[in-house]
Amino acid sequence: MTVPTSSIPTSLPDTAELLQSLATALGLGLLVGLQREWVQNRVAGIRTFALLSLFGALSGLLGLIYGGWVIAAALIAFVSIVILGNLAEMKGKESDSGLTTEMAMLVMFTTGIITMHGERLIAVIIAGTVMVLLQSKKPLHNMVRRIGEHDLREIARLVLAGLVILPALPNREMGYLGVLNPFAIWLMVVLIVGISLAAYLTGKFMGGTKGAALAGILGGLISSTATTASLARRSRVAGACGISLAAITLIASAIVFVRVIVEVAIAAPAHLEAMLPPLIAMMFWFGLVAAITHRLSEKQGQHAVDEQPPSELKSAVVFGLLYAVVLLIVAAAREHFGDSGLYVAAAISGLTDMDAITLSTSRLVSTANLDTTTAWRMILLGGMANVVFKMGLVAVLGARAFIKPALIGLGAALLGGAAILALWP
Repeated sequence: MTVPTSSIPTSLPDTAELLQSLATALGLGLLVGLQREWVQNRVAGIRTFALLSLFGALSGLLGLIYGGWVIAAALIAFVSIVILGNLAEMKGKESDSGLTTEMAMLVMFTTGIITMHGERLIAVIIAGTVMVLLQSKKPLHNMVRRIGEHDLREIARLVLAGLVILPALPNREMGYLGVLNPFAIWLMVVLIVGISLAAYLTGKFMGGTKGAALAGILGGLISSTATTASLARRSRVAGACGISLAAITLIASAIVFVRVIVEVAIAAPAHLEAMLPPLIAMMFWFGLVAAITHRLSEKQGQHAVDEQPPSELKSAVVFGLLYAVVLLIVAAAREHFGDSGLYVAAAISGLTDMDAITLSTSRLVSTANLDTTTAWRMILLGGMANVVFKMGLVAVLGARAFIKPALIGLGAALLGGAAILALWP
């Protein structure tokens, strides 16, 4: 059949582009087919996936020439072949009840099409994702089996907060002094809840009770203040190792500054060069103190913290309110009292929670409502106030064997923070 010249679009790729697209489709089909070749009772292997991706690419090319109906017809033909192939398999032996390979074939057929439409990078990403998913069958199934009902409920609440509530909120400044952005405030809520839930699930799957270092890291990611209170109470249990629990407390408190650095990088990415160096210095100093304490505790046994799912939607709302209040306090302090008022606000808000002061201060920097020098000093002062609050928890709740090493470590970290505040240019 002769194709009318007027029906051929003038924007067809040249020969080199066509060959690159066909080669990409072939390579991606071979990649996914390589994984399927190792599966028993497979529907398709390495050759089938390679041919399938090429079929998709050729269908995409013909679609550029004749129109989208060609792709629709090719899709129908592909589905028919898959159905006929499965019917033949069912007659010969018991078939696999899953549809994983069939869905992978459908995705790769579509991937072949988009390579011909100039989206080779997207095609590579899709094919790589397909291969990883196919190869991760056992780990993914094991992970699902280890997720309890309460864990699933927390995941659903995170989805509600991030994918349902967040897009519905207005993304504009409003309220007193124009510092309240409902979308930005709730985004920080989702950020904190997501980090905490991810840390909890990581600890559950990797074994968060296998060592003081891992327990401290996870405790710091979830809530260093809650971890400190829990460890202080546990230190009163008969047989508890005070210095080991103190090491976990210090590791968790040091990890807080890792969270702080990540939050600053997310909330104020254009000001990292000015804000991060003193905070990184505090993180390394606190980490050194924690590492020395952990080293001293290694020969005396280690105790890990039993983690629970870290957050509910109610807790997220409370954090959102706290974050908004901190924004208002900081804005009002700057408006009426200058820098001295800002530092008082930072110290008060940092007593029990570092996330609110870090995120709110970084937000003010990103909107040009606060200079970077004042901002990092506020964050560091909030961190030092948080250390003071933990020292109070240790002294009130802890046993004697826990109080001494914990207070020495926290005190050393506090002195380091004071030195940074005083000496940093």
